[in-house]
Amino acid sequence: MTASNLKQTSPDSKISSVNWSRIEEAENFAKTVKLYRQGKYDEDSFRRFRLQHGAYGTRMTGDYAMVRIKIPAGKIYPNQLEQIAQLSEAFSIGSAHVSTRENIQLHWIVLEDVSEVMRGLAEVGLTTREACGNTVRNVMCSPLSGVCKDEKFDATPYAIATAEFLLRNPLNQNLPRKFKFNFTCCEKHGMIRMVDVGVLPQTREVDGKEQRGFKIFLGGGLGNKSFVGYQLEEFTPEEDLLYTSIAVLRIFDRMGDRKNMARNRMRYLVNEMGWEKFQNLVLKERAIVRATQSVIVKLHIDHTPEEIKKPITISESGGNSNPDGYSRWYKTNTFKQKQDGYRSVFITLEAGDITANQLREIANICKEFSGEGLARNGFSQDMALRWVHEDDLPRMYSRLLEVGLAKSGALTMVTPIGCTGTSSCNLALTNSHRLAKEIQRKFLELKLDEDDELRDSSIKISGCPNSCGQHEIATVGFYGGGSRVGKDMYPTYQMSLGGRSDGDTMLGVNCLRVPAKRVIPTILKIIDLFKQNKKEGDTLSSWIHRVVNGNEDSEIKSIDDFKRVLSPLIVPPTKDEDADFYSDYGSDSHYHTKTGRGECAA
Repeated sequence: MTASNLKQTSPDSKISSVNWSRIEEAENFAKTVKLYRQGKYDEDSFRRFRLQHGAYGTRMTGDYAMVRIKIPAGKIYPNQLEQIAQLSEAFSIGSAHVSTRENIQLHWIVLEDVSEVMRGLAEVGLTTREACGNTVRNVMCSPLSGVCKDEKFDATPYAIATAEFLLRNPLNQNLPRKFKFNFTCCEKHGMIRMVDVGVLPQTREVDGKEQRGFKIFLGGGLGNKSFVGYQLEEFTPEEDLLYTSIAVLRIFDRMGDRKNMARNRMRYLVNEMGWEKFQNLVLKERAIVRATQSVIVKLHIDHTPEEIKKPITISESGGNSNPDGYSRWYKTNTFKQKQDGYRSVFITLEAGDITANQLREIANICKEFSGEGLARNGFSQDMALRWVHEDDLPRMYSRLLEVGLAKSGALTMVTPIGCTGTSSCNLALTNSHRLAKEIQRKFLELKLDEDDELRDSSIKISGCPNSCGQHEIATVGFYGGGSRVGKDMYPTYQMSLGGRSDGDTMLGVNCLRVPAKRVIPTILKIIDLFKQNKKEGDTLSSWIHRVVNGNEDSEIKSIDDFKRVLSPLIVPPTKDEDADFYSDYGSDSHYHTKTGRGECAA
């Protein structure tokens, strides 16, 4: 099957105003794969080419790829959702995966079919270009930008303009390593201190007029060694956003470590140089950029507001009663917008997974219930439908219920983040993806999503130390590894506590190594300790934060106290006593730590 054989998407789908694609890239990819198969393209050169075009290697095989679709600012339209659904069924495994960086991924695609997927995406204006490799990756923006009551102004147009400027730009085609931009609405709803460039809208008064600008944070990032970013200056005027971005990219391109892959992200450069020296270098470089760039080099920011209209809906129920489970879902999955009468609805996915049929239904629900007629991918492997009128929420819930997308807890700790782990990643040591699903199912069964004291906490899981699951900024974080009893190996996770990514951003503190099959009991024990020792007004997050900072005066005063109380839970049984303990979630085979070549850098 080819992309041209696919059924056309419905004509009434709202169409993206930006066409990110170039059809010739699909043709070029197909030709390059043929040359590679004929031995006319060496392995390393092909790998760099493949990654630059968004095709990531799949665990232990060179015949399949994961195709990563860039969704700039997380904005995705109904016709695009429908097309991704069709491509998934035609070339992938009938499902897709929403990542923590607002991309959508299709797994286990035959290498020769990648170009067909690229053609299909181009038909709806989507691209995979620079979704992987040593380039500027997908430019993110908080799904609440434009509807958050705490924002100064909507950052979305600036994120889109930045993505347009940098896509295929020679400035960033061969950086020392990948590079990430995050835009947000406020400190609570973004991760601006944990990326290379984080952007927060600000305003100030100049000569009696309001001037737009930003707080810009540089040099943050998660990985085997993580750093919290630094604020460049008190206020960066709107017109300096692009100049600052160019200056930082030029410095990283010029001075980043291209030899040592393990230390060639920009955060290492900032750390080794020292913040003050790096800051001064950026400000000087920006002055040069401002003075030397042509007047045509600028961000083309579209301030035209999205057309917002209340969809016309007809009630299917004669009574006023809401469907079963609606109140629980309303409390944990909807966010009150700053616009009266409207809410943003967050759709809970299991570790980011969504079937092709569910993608189609979200497209239909977008058109029927969202006043802006599109969806926004989130930072937590979820999707948000915004501008949903309060009156329409019960019917929308019923529609989501029909397709298995009405699970509660989207905005609570019962919906963990889990990277793909050993299900597809070459570097993974554990099945973090499956563990996240097991936690979600168990915690929903226990109705922990209804506990307000747990609401602002988070659980994030990575299959290795590289932090693709963002474990270091979680209230309770885990990264995978392995341990032994004699000759027998079993999967384990290093647990950290107290991480957060708000205005008081900090990295979690390592506590102890927990066997995979003891992770759920360990989290439940931590919750139990919180309930026993909390003070009035505490949440689990605030209590753990106080403990790890040495400001708690209860039974649990430090990380060492957590270790003491939790240690009995993590004692491994012998294999004869519990054989299941020695296998990972989703596997009935012997556990091992065999890995392949990583592709986080080209």
